[in-house]
Amino acid sequence: MALLNKLFSAKGGSAFGGKKSKPFAEHVETPKSLEPGKKVAEFKSGGILISPITAEKALSGQSLNQYTFKVASSSNKIEIAKEINKTYGVLAVSVNIINIPKKAIRVGRTLGFKAGYKKAVVTLAKGQSIELK
Repeated sequence: MALLNKLFSAKGGSAFGGKKSKPFAEHVETPKSLEPGKKVAEFKSGGILISPITAEKALSGQSLNQYTFKVASSSNKIEIAKEINKTYGVLAVSVNIINIPKKAIRVGRTLGFKAGYKKAVVTLAKGQSIELK
């Protein structure tokens, strides 16, 4: 093994390709500039907002300035409103919360459950909007 290490180090590269790879930070693309009124958010694991819900029924509420998000099960209305304000820079007028229960599912003979979650419907002030990915 020591012979192989000497052989590859003499070439000046790694054992797998001859060239050293770039650091990870150089592979990450920088986000494109956004319109001044629109802000696209990135969701962090462990945060209050988990993801936006983009089902047809949820998207139909956008005409009424209502946006639907999957949120952490321990969060409340006040925390959700503050997180929306901090993440998107918009004012949440009201927040409605729905607890979706777990559902029993069956695959062949195996019984299991589809996980439940908490859903929040956020109504924004007039004239404000959020651009969802």
